[in-house]
Amino acid sequence: MLTNIIIAVGIFTIAYLLGSLPTGYLAGKLLQGIDIREHGSGSTGATNVLRTLGKVPGSIVLLIDAIKGALAVTIANLIFTLNLFPTIPSEWQAYLVPLAATGSILGHSKSIWLNFGGGKSVATGVGVLLAMSWQVGLATMVVFGITISISRIVSISSISGAISVTIWMLLFDRPLPSIVFAIVGGIYVVWRHSTNIQRIMAGTEPKLGQKVESPST
Repeated sequence: MLTNIIIAVGIFTIAYLLGSLPTGYLAGKLLQGIDIREHGSGSTGATNVLRTLGKVPGSIVLLIDAIKGALAVTIANLIFTLNLFPTIPSEWQAYLVPLAATGSILGHSKSIWLNFGGGKSVATGVGVLLAMSWQVGLATMVVFGITISISRIVSISSISGAISVTIWMLLFDRPLPSIVFAIVGGIYVVWRHSTNIQRIMAGTEPKLGQKVESPST
């Protein structure tokens, strides 16, 4: 049992470190020699990279951040698919996969390389969901796409997608640990957007393509 717990902690740690890779921060340093946290919204996420550095860097950061989340979950699944640790009961997969997903999301938003700062975990969350259940991930992306086509506001779309995840987990009959992850993760993503919500209520949240003049998150 102790060995299995150590393995579970190891899975979480690996997922966290993957999520912690500061993609947006590195993009700012490599492309323009800037600290992305001192520009736009102050976030290291793909949206702020898009506004600050442009569409191509923003798209690349978005893709890599999603891959980080997908890779973390895939590693957890491969442990069971390849039977790498025979001592771990197969029933643990339903718990270790959401554990890896949680580690990846926390890593992105609380990166050890950025003094536990980072992005809002949206792109990484999408990657996580696609790897956990492509149906849930795709449905969440549809909600995001519809919302952004109407509102043109990324934060509203991200919040809408995060809230919808629990519904999709239930509709696609996912295991209870995954549903709990969806609830907690959705609340966490909404909380990470607290300043965006304040700006939305004040009518000052920028729409897609608009720049944010100074850090506010």
